[in-house]
Amino acid sequence: MPVRDAEAADAGEICALIEEHARYEGNDTLVLDREEMAGHLFGPGPKAWVLIAEPPGEPGTVAGFAFCSWNFATWEGRPGIWLDDLFIRPQYRRHGLGRELLAELRERTSGRVEWEMQEGNDKAAAFYAQLGARPVPGWIRYRWSPAG
Repeated sequence: MPVRDAEAADAGEICALIEEHARYEGNDTLVLDREEMAGHLFGPGPKAWVLIAEPPGEPGTVAGFAFCSWNFATWEGRPGIWLDDLFIRPQYRRHGLGRELLAELRERTSGRVEWEMQEGNDKAAAFYAQLGARPVPGWIRYRWSPAG
């Protein structure tokens, strides 16, 4: 199976994927602290978790990832998954790895799997529609960041 749970040894590669995704989206300045990220993912009381996609026939090669955390839907009374980031390196796209990552997330919860997508990303919207995912009408996402 080309999808596996990330391990502590993957922390540097996870940061590299996040930075590559940022560059792909036009943010050329993002640089993450590898040690800090490792603590958030693999230290005591992890705050998030990651699935790694490896291309078939290339074990040990990291093609992409899904960066996730648990959430809870009170009206459904069950936990779900918040997908914060999904990225497949361009050379590994169109091989079903994004679909594999999302299918694995769907298997891990009987609740919601939710994520955000930038407006105007027609390719992603079409991909998500093929999976049966739909935008959530009538809801606006707010973000309250610390001052500073």
